Amino acid sequence: MSTDRPDSLGRRRTLQSLSAIAATGVPGLAFSQALPTSAVNTTKLAITDTEVTVGQLHSSTGTMAISETGSIQAEQLAIDEINAMGGILGRKIKVIKEDGASDWPTFAEKSKKLLINDRCAAVFGCWTSASRKAVLPVFEKENGLLYYPTFYEGLEQSKNVIYTGQEATQQILYGLDWAQKDKKAKTFFLIGSDYIWPRTSMKIARKHIENFQKGKVVGEEYYPLGSTNFGSLVNKIKVQKPDCIFTAVVGGSNVAFYKALKAAGITGDKQLLLTLSVTEDEMTGVGGENFAGFYSSMKYFQSLDNENNKKFVAAFKAKYGKDAVIGDVTQAGYLGPWLWKAAVERAKSFDVAKVTAASPGIELKTAPEGYVKLDANHHLWSKSRIAIGMPDATFKVVSESPNLIKPDPFPKGYQ
Repeated sequence: MSTDRPDSLGRRRTLQSLSAIAATGVPGLAFSQALPTSAVNTTKLAITDTEVTVGQLHSSTGTMAISETGSIQAEQLAIDEINAMGGILGRKIKVIKEDGASDWPTFAEKSKKLLINDRCAAVFGCWTSASRKAVLPVFEKENGLLYYPTFYEGLEQSKNVIYTGQEATQQILYGLDWAQKDKKAKTFFLIGSDYIWPRTSMKIARKHIENFQKGKVVGEEYYPLGSTNFGSLVNKIKVQKPDCIFTAVVGGSNVAFYKALKAAGITGDKQLLLTLSVTEDEMTGVGGENFAGFYSSMKYFQSLDNENNKKFVAAFKAKYGKDAVIGDVTQAGYLGPWLWKAAVERAKSFDVAKVTAASPGIELKTAPEGYVKLDANHHLWSKSRIAIGMPDATFKVVSESPNLIKPDPFPKGYQ
């Protein structure tokens, strides 16, 4: 595709045919003018006159693959669309993929490879907070740039990370307030996988329930990643009879967890359950029949009815098959390359320091979830939503914040 005349009729027709979602609110056209490599790369990144190298670091194997596969796909879709539009600063994006294998030390080692050996200009990756915490020292030491797509516990801010998922005030507190207000929940049973994100999330949840809602936590349990035996947990839930089961069980454990609940007669028509970690991605394993009537707190669901999302879903299914599903983290992963593109073009450089300096205020008016913008704290302003699981493994949104919620990774009273 020629880039000599971006104002030509043929170019306009090509642009109209693309399903790409373009970054807006920044100077410059989608087809940005190529600049000399010496001008856009002063820190010895893997950039040539025609190509820029980035990394992908997710779990394509292990217990987290059920959750992270969608992120891998969505990030690649965004990169393919950007390349189809001419790339960034006249350069096509080359991707080096690494498998964290659901193992945190492996994530750390792979991040070193991508930053030190491969000299990646940016990395799109991680899912669990444990994997993010494992790579964070590497990114900060080597001055790398990570786009992290997962909803998480907050209490973190790094100049080397752009957080495209929700933090605690946007997901946990919104969800708990909905449970109290709309479902009159006063007692809660907290459940999580045993690592930093669920434990910190439940610490925040407990403080909110006890100190702000004046409710009561009647149980709190954690299980190792990959656990499949939830028999004793089910018995404890039956004894305590909580108004709301509030859960952050992740990965493949979700399959066994929800099957165990259903087998014990704990179903959505009888028990309020609100999860922070079941999206359309997990539903492929959990099964709609096992989750029907339970609720998820997320910012994105595949069923969102807006033109941006319709285009995104159509493009995703065209690339990965009509039966492909899109969850919250998948969509947040898709935003990463577009936010990076916008910041690089604003900075007119791939240098990490210049890109991060240019990032605050970046807007994506055509993001699938709706309009979002990047705060100076490297988190996104976005809406929060609650949706009920349907028997066909889809979600129906039942609550949505009226406005974008400002990200607040260090909320007072929760640290």
